[in-house]
Amino acid sequence: MGRPASQIALPLPPAREGDPASIVIGTANAGVVEALRDPQRWPFGTAILRGPARSGKSLLGRWFGLAGLGETIDPADAMDETALFHRWNRAQEIGTPLLLIPAAAPWEIALPDLASRLGAALPLEIGAPDDAMMRDLIASHAERRGLVMGEDALNYVVPRMTRSFAAAEAFVAALDRLALERQMRPTRNLCRDALESLEGPAQARLL
Repeated sequence: MGRPASQIALPLPPAREGDPASIVIGTANAGVVEALRDPQRWPFGTAILRGPARSGKSLLGRWFGLAGLGETIDPADAMDETALFHRWNRAQEIGTPLLLIPAAAPWEIALPDLASRLGAALPLEIGAPDDAMMRDLIASHAERRGLVMGEDALNYVVPRMTRSFAAAEAFVAALDRLALERQMRPTRNLCRDALESLEGPAQARLL
């Protein structure tokens, strides 16, 4: 059994519509959160955060900066490499931890001096959520949309979901749409219909 999922409140307002004000913490990201809380242990005060789509990388980066733990550059790979190299040097001079969040994977760095510096950075990786975390992710997304997910509905949908952050978000969006269209609460049957409406990477594994 993995560590039970939980939520931490982040001291910042949403940056744009749809962003959460809290983030679910579980086996996929607990190690990342622990490392972000103690940047003084990072080699050369630098860490690179990667993870799947919709996994909360930018949200964690904003929390890191606003909590006064260090500076966040997101997306780091969109910044001019020479400018980023100077930013890294300045962070070293003033002792400010630097969290870099690239948008692309892999992050190809052409500037040799920058590549060598960042090669020593602490790699942080958000993984795939387990069942406990998927359950809390779905419940969290539903709560923000004003949907009340009962135990029966959650017990039905979690084993049938693709284990990803994006899938949890897509499912709840589909569920919300159907609930509004049919003026129904999120029943097991409505969850089934929402699962069947999903396509592509978020497609449920119907059993």
